[in-house]
Amino acid sequence: MKETYANAGVNIDAANKLKELIGKHARSTHRPEVLSNIGFFGGLFEFKGYQHPVLVSSVDGVGTKLKLAAVLDKHDTVGIDIVNHCINDILTCGAEPLFFLDYIAVGKLAPENVESIICGLAQACREAGCALIGGETAEMPGLYSGGDYDLAGFIIGVVEKDNIIMGKSITAGDTIIGLPASGLHTNGYSLVRKIFGENLADLNTYYPELDCTLGEKLLEPHRSYYHQLKPLLSFIKGMAHITGGGLPGNVPRVLPEGLTARFNGKQWIVPPIFQLIQKHGNVDRDEMYKVFNMGIGMAVICSPDDSERIKAALPEAIIIGKVVKQEGEARVVIN
Repeated sequence: MKETYANAGVNIDAANKLKELIGKHARSTHRPEVLSNIGFFGGLFEFKGYQHPVLVSSVDGVGTKLKLAAVLDKHDTVGIDIVNHCINDILTCGAEPLFFLDYIAVGKLAPENVESIICGLAQACREAGCALIGGETAEMPGLYSGGDYDLAGFIIGVVEKDNIIMGKSITAGDTIIGLPASGLHTNGYSLVRKIFGENLADLNTYYPELDCTLGEKLLEPHRSYYHQLKPLLSFIKGMAHITGGGLPGNVPRVLPEGLTARFNGKQWIVPPIFQLIQKHGNVDRDEMYKVFNMGIGMAVICSPDDSERIKAALPEAIIIGKVVKQEGEARVVIN
């Protein structure tokens, strides 16, 4: 028998058909600056409208949340996850998202699953005014097994050089405002899977305190803060996207040397999903704050004079702490 690529587990015909479907979703996100179609060797984006532009980039993945998406056979929300995660990362610099590229690696190509992922990507891109300009879908039997897949995303944004936000002007006495997370976002899923497992029956268990099943809550999409914060950027000194590492791991990335972020944990209610995880896994409090966002998806630092203006514009915003002079080694203290 003659060997073919299909016999080796790679279906080129299915991949070509999938490109046509992906192109339809991607075109729905295109801005006037996009000069190329999906399928060309490179994505072309005409740059205009800025005086002293600085490009801001970020790349990330969804992580093991994908394992739960596979068990529950729901793949659109992870597309939303990766776009919003990347948008929030560059937002911390004050950047506008321009365009996005994805990378999907699969063991065996399931066109309906990949199209579902792309639907989520396109939805999040449209909501942010960000063009889905290209990507890659790779079928790699032997590296990934069965229906396993990985998803990563790459974003390019832009900010005027004079408007870059990097936390350099943060001083002791500044206010820290928290914006609520929609759930776990895209971090901590390895621990969650260790505690609850990956059994479909367990994920479909309804918890009254969640008002939904465990699986539904765990697949809640990563929230984007772009539209909320864009009108307020001139009043913001620094922002920390609370991802892996939680408040202790992310807030110091924007703090100047010699300063500590002091949080009052009683200022916000930790969502029930985190309480459930802590109880079922017997997880220590410090570990919870080190792994999860604990209900705060973005920490915004501003002067006390601007805090009420920001709170008035963002009804969900909560004052959760302040910046103080550092004493000892701790850069973050959560009381």
